[in-house]
Amino acid sequence: MRVMGKLMDHVRLVARMAGATRTDLVAAHAQGELTQRDWAKMVQTCRRCGWSDECADWLDCHETAESAPGQCPNRAVFERLRTAAPQNETQEA
Repeated sequence: MRVMGKLMDHVRLVARMAGATRTDLVAAHAQGELTQRDWAKMVQTCRRCGWSDECADWLDCHETAESAPGQCPNRAVFERLRTAAPQNETQEA
């Protein structure tokens, strides 16, 4: 049985992955797309992930990405939250 990682390490990994994939977790929460339970589940899923040791290295090399890597068990959640967010209609020149 895999020992789960430290809670705050994985809170940071999930937040960094959200930033890299341009997934606005605060907006998703405000819109009701991400509940406290959903957030806790994402962090716990990350804590159980066998690839989490390599995740920080991947994030160090990918400031932005179209999606989370295939190894990320939260990949579908990031995708769902990102596509559910309203698009910013104002664009800077």
